[in-house]
Amino acid sequence: MAPLTRRTLLRTTALGLATAPALAACSRDDGPALVRQRPALTHGVAVGDPRTDGALIWARSDSPAKLIVETAATESFHDAKRFEGPLLTPDADGTGRLRVAGLQPGQLVHYRVTLEGEGGATSEPFTGAFRTAPSAPADIKLLWSGDVVGQGYGINPDLGGMKIFSAMAARDPHLFLHSGDVIYADNPVKESVTLPDGRIWRNTVSEAKSAVAQTLDQFRGNYAYNLTDENYRRFNASVAQIVQWDDHETVNNWYPGGLVPESKGYTERSMDTLATHSWRAFHEWMPVDPREAVDGRLYRKISYGPLLDVFVLDMRTYKDANDENTRPDGRVLGPAQTRWLTEGLRGSTATWKIVANDLPLGLAVKDGEQKDRTAYEGPANGNPGAPAGREAEIATVLSAIKADKVTGVVWLTADVHYTAAHHYSPARASFTDFDEFWEFVSGPLNAGAFGPNELDGTFGPQAVFVHAPPTQNTSPLDGEFQHFGELTIDGRSRELTVNLCDASGKVLFTQRLAPAR
Repeated sequence: MAPLTRRTLLRTTALGLATAPALAACSRDDGPALVRQRPALTHGVAVGDPRTDGALIWARSDSPAKLIVETAATESFHDAKRFEGPLLTPDADGTGRLRVAGLQPGQLVHYRVTLEGEGGATSEPFTGAFRTAPSAPADIKLLWSGDVVGQGYGINPDLGGMKIFSAMAARDPHLFLHSGDVIYADNPVKESVTLPDGRIWRNTVSEAKSAVAQTLDQFRGNYAYNLTDENYRRFNASVAQIVQWDDHETVNNWYPGGLVPESKGYTERSMDTLATHSWRAFHEWMPVDPREAVDGRLYRKISYGPLLDVFVLDMRTYKDANDENTRPDGRVLGPAQTRWLTEGLRGSTATWKIVANDLPLGLAVKDGEQKDRTAYEGPANGNPGAPAGREAEIATVLSAIKADKVTGVVWLTADVHYTAAHHYSPARASFTDFDEFWEFVSGPLNAGAFGPNELDGTFGPQAVFVHAPPTQNTSPLDGEFQHFGELTIDGRSRELTVNLCDASGKVLFTQRLAPAR
């Protein structure tokens, strides 16, 4: 297969013309003794968690094979570096990753992935490109969003699939922050959905997406389904991702120790059991290595040069039960993650510190699954008074930022299926021991659109901009309510600009922030 340049990858993705290379046959018949079965890359390739000297490269094989990655400065792969990765086996559903290292900072890296099977048989190669983190101030473009294949809206062949990934690829970003709900394990996909106005949404379907995920293989199948989308695969090959999770990777509104409501029809109701399967499938199928996380799971810092640090939070694993959210020992981060975040922000020398929070700070998000009481999903509890419940940990972080004189902190989130710009100020707040800051919301990528939610006044938020549908669960056929966000940093002025965009890439709102002096 002829190598693809990054420019070609992005251009053909944007035009919807690219097609995935044909896969080798997956027959289990060994055939004649002299014929060796070639392994095949089944779901494209992906890049994650870049550093100044390299990144993680992810792939999946249809049979046991060694992962091989080559990197070069040009698409010709002249003087390529070769990296040998792990053996990809059925134990991890054929998936694996390899961190390539020893590369130059701030460079466009072309990479080529092949598989080496039994007897030296090799797969057809897949190619891609990414940029290593710069070591000196440089222009940076980061996109973020979340919520993929939710509310029964899957890959629609009539629309050419999830074209929002093509629109994002056309902007040629350095990074993509996937803010959670990367799958909807609790939302099956049927062949068609009849909309309230009579229109029909059509889906491609798969066995794993025909029911809610309760087994490990069903969770794995959700990731496999999403990666049958050509736009998504091409985007993954050419843009380095920073991935986090939220609730729908497991089940709606999950928390440790919880039970799925009987009305949902689950035979396995333990959220802990479902989360165990979910965690394994997530780490198998995403370009992330839990060994590189602070807790061996998810939360971590990604440094992308002297202008940007990204603090990736896990607001699921350590949160307490969804209730009125007023208990004195409320948790959404847990003590260890709270301490890590405050110390990390204090020690960061980056001009801008992005906090990737998979749950919005000031939006009152109710847990609608709790039919017998008012329960809250996120940090906010709907009471504009002093911090209570999970708000106490957020107050600890905000107070530490002020006390430590940390500047340039911006929060990015998704979760609520609309886009918004929230400005927080102590002048409007009940709790005042913090410096004003911004939180930007984006999503969904391919799911029902909802909102807007009410703001909780504890930290003084103001909705400076909101773009939400007039009808709840508006389908992706109305693409103006599917969203992604774009954050750019000017390498010279260090100014940060946020653009909130719809599915076509149209900019709906812009906010510019000056660096601290």
